[in-house]
Amino acid sequence: MWEFYKFNVRNIIIMGTPVKVTFLGTGTSQGVPLIGCTCEVCTSTDSKDKRLRSSIQVEVGDKVFVIDSGPDFRQQMLRAGTKRLDALIFTHSHKDHIAGMDDIRAFNFHSGRAVDVYANNQVQEALRREFQYIFAEESYPGIPKINLHTIDKSPFFIEDTEIIPIEVIHYKMPVLGFRIGNFSYITDANFISEEEKLKLKGTKTLVLNALRKEKHISHFTLDEAIALAKEIGAEQTYFTHMSHQIGLNETVNKSLPEGMSLAWDGLQIIVD
Repeated sequence: MWEFYKFNVRNIIIMGTPVKVTFLGTGTSQGVPLIGCTCEVCTSTDSKDKRLRSSIQVEVGDKVFVIDSGPDFRQQMLRAGTKRLDALIFTHSHKDHIAGMDDIRAFNFHSGRAVDVYANNQVQEALRREFQYIFAEESYPGIPKINLHTIDKSPFFIEDTEIIPIEVIHYKMPVLGFRIGNFSYITDANFISEEEKLKLKGTKTLVLNALRKEKHISHFTLDEAIALAKEIGAEQTYFTHMSHQIGLNETVNKSLPEGMSLAWDGLQIIVD
């Protein structure tokens, strides 16, 4: 099985076009600031300490993909100035990653077509439960229009762009990370098998979840994320899906190893 991924990853690195990534949100399920909290992070005036729910926008050529549409999806699209959406890709079924899908209606209206949605069976079950009106036999005018595509651990293409799923574990739940060219994105994880780590071999830019400094049942701590990032050996690692317990952005960044930093909402990077 690894020979298949090895061949494909090598060819992506040689032949791939640049990947532009915009961090739409870098916060945990409750966002930062946390409602009602008066800690130094939640009351910080630094914009980099304000974190919407985790999501990224990926641009390859003239195509625009978004990974996860949480409760802040509408706000994120407006803030990023996103005018088109060619595909929506889901990592897993938790509410902070799927709750905003209804707002793809605006893209339906402007493009005149359905949005391609890529999700595994577990996520599709949640989408049908949470957005049952989208899948009803009698379609109500103005509801989101989607083309639903089933994905699993196998690589898939969106037109000319190959996307390699990376299965990680979030407590007991399988979650999908994704590799696109030399860029890899992993959120909501506290374990990655050796087989799945092979898919990350040679990635130049890694995004990895780091919830907080204290141990957690279903997320990497900052130290655990740092150790894994060192093992993978990407040129640059950004940490995401952070709670207010991670600490102040400016303070934590000063303590991180070279080539690692906390991501922040609005950060844009280009990966060749």
